[in-house]
Amino acid sequence: MAKGAEALCGLGYRGLKGLASSLGLELEVVARPYAGVRGVWVREGEEAPELPRERGFKPLPKRWVVERTFAWLGRNRRLAKGYEANPRVSEAWVYLGMLRLLVKRLARAA
Repeated sequence: MAKGAEALCGLGYRGLKGLASSLGLELEVVARPYAGVRGVWVREGEEAPELPRERGFKPLPKRWVVERTFAWLGRNRRLAKGYEANPRVSEAWVYLGMLRLLVKRLARAA
């Protein structure tokens, strides 16, 4: 990855911001919007407060782009499982997988 590149991640990776900045990456955490809580504790005799909730499916702004790309890469046999010992080999397979997708699209457009 180039210096100053941006990487998207889920909430599970938010603790890696320091490591990412030391590597020259800008880590952007894509979190789902607050959907409310299932319930709250109240004392006996008190009324439970009204909690805001979002209903229905709401795609996340950038996360679907990452998930779609992983799905495209997963169609390549060598990238379906993560068993490469050398990370450079895995990176090369990712480049080849995306190159294959690009060539396929260009051939269709021609």
